[in-house]
Amino acid sequence: MKKLLLSLIAVSALAFTTQAQTEKGKFMLGGNVEFDSNKPNGASKTNTIFNIVPSVGYFVTDNLAIGTGVGFESSKIHTDALGNVAGFTTKKQAFVVAPFARYYKGINEQFKFFGQLSVPMAFGNTKVGDNDGNNYAKTSKYNNVGVALSPGFAFFPSKKFGIEFSVKGISYNDNTLKNDNGDKIGGNKDFNIGANFFAPKIGVQFYL
Repeated sequence: MKKLLLSLIAVSALAFTTQAQTEKGKFMLGGNVEFDSNKPNGASKTNTIFNIVPSVGYFVTDNLAIGTGVGFESSKIHTDALGNVAGFTTKKQAFVVAPFARYYKGINEQFKFFGQLSVPMAFGNTKVGDNDGNNYAKTSKYNNVGVALSPGFAFFPSKKFGIEFSVKGISYNDNTLKNDNGDKIGGNKDFNIGANFFAPKIGVQFYL
């Protein structure tokens, strides 16, 4: 027990004496992975959402990094906008690009706040099938361009590893739907402000 306690103390001391890697010339590697699955009452199939966006950033000066995320998003939804069983399945797939700039403000070497400005963009298509998720037919192409300003908090337990907690702050999205001929057939714009501290995003970053 004493050896275990001493080992834990030594590891903790090492963690709190290493320097967090947010200096000029360093790289940060990370990204977001999201998976959500739920089955509404009365639905024969489960709604699923899957997003994966790896990212890389470079510190152009101390505590300021610029970079981009590149990834993929996919969803199968069996309900309408009000959450009712729709009788059909809407399938969306898109290629995602999300350039960003992030600035860190340190409390000390292990705890830092950050603010991130990003411009997420998605380019994909929408297909509609039956309620069992079969017989899909393409209905539209869609482009989504947004701007988001998100605050966050990072803990650095070691020199090359950080654990992050962030919330959605201010965001704007412009979604455009087009048919195969390139004609606009719909879309929407939305602006959101306010952070939900009870639903944070948790992520990790590696600093090299």
